[in-house]
Order: sequence, then C-alpha cells, then structure tokens
Amino acid sequence: MSLSEIKESYAEYADWIQRFDWLARLVTGRYRRKRFGDVDGKVLDVACGTGTNFGYLPETVELVGIDVSPEMLARAEDQLTELDIEGTLLQMDAQDLDFADDSFDAVISSLSTCTFPDPVAALREMNRVCKPKGTIRLVEHGRSDVGPIASYQQWRTDAHYAQTGCRWDQQPCDVVAEAGLTIQDTTTGLLGTITTFEISPDGGGE
Repeated sequence: MSLSEIKESYAEYADWIQRFDWLARLVTGRYRRKRFGDVDGKVLDVACGTGTNFGYLPETVELVGIDVSPEMLARAEDQLTELDIEGTLLQMDAQDLDFADDSFDAVISSLSTCTFPDPVAALREMNRVCKPKGTIRLVEHGRSDVGPIASYQQWRTDAHYAQTGCRWDQQPCDVVAEAGLTIQDTTTGLLGTITTFEISPDGGGE
C-alpha cells in the first residue's frame, strides 16, 4: 500500500484497534514489557498507533510518539490521559523522520515494519535519529517457524495485506539485516510469530 492508502486504512480501523487494545496487551504485553521496560532518557515511539507501548515504559522517560495517522494519534492522546503521563505526539512518516541525527536515547517500535511501504528505510531512519550509545528496541511479528502455521500465513498473505496493509508472513530478522543494523539480542515467541530485538545504532559504534 502507498502511504496515503495506509492513512485511509487506519482512519477506518482506528476505533476498532483501540477497542481491541486489551487483546494486543494480552498477546504481546510480556514481550513489550521485556524490551521496552528498561529504556531511559528521551524515547521515540515510531508508529505509536493508539499508544499501546506507553504503559510499558518507565515513568521517567521523555516520550515522543509519531504516527502517520491522525486518527491513531487521537487515540494515543487518550492513552496518555488515561495513564496520566506526559508525552509529545506528532504526525510523521516513519520513513522520513523530521528529527536531527542522534536526537534520542532510545527508539522503540512494535508490530510496525509489516506495514511500512519501505521497512528498510524506516529502520535506517530509526538508526539515524538514535544516539550512537543509545538503543533501538523492536517487537515484531512475522512468519511462524511451525510449518502448518507458516503455510497458512503464506496462503493468506495477499488477502490479508489487501485488507489490512499488513505483511504477516514477513521475516523480521531479514528486514533488520537488510537495513544493516547490528543485533545485540533477539528472542522469539508465540510459535515463532513474535520476534523481539535489541539493536545497537550505527553498527554497534563501529
């Protein structure tokens, strides 16, 4: 999908996504908590959506969230209010971040690379705006490592993408590798459908 098509899709589904936020927390909450729970300083949440990640961040962080969809950002604003935390929300394309180099101590994102028209460009932008001694943390989904599930995902991938704009059979490790990023730690769960990453910016300081 193009960027404009993605914005239209999220305008339609923002309310639905917010209503089922409890399910996202149930399924992926422990992965978000493990990857995002120890970041500090100035933190950028890329493609923050309805703000599902916000509750897993330490209270001390200086939070900035960006998303391409104004409807999703409106729900994220509700989440800030509900959690009684401060944060700045901006409408922005993840593939062309309007921040200077080395602006953030940590960059986080969840279940996002599957929707970006150019996920490699988005990951490289995350790397650009993260300080060299900072950290990039991802919680992503993709093709299962269980044969029958992977086969079903592959069979349904075109229809699923046409409906939701989500490439649910992607392989996150391949996307991160193509972006040239250095993985410090990675874990998988949920029959291989969830992959989490801790990434060092700038090739691990090389």
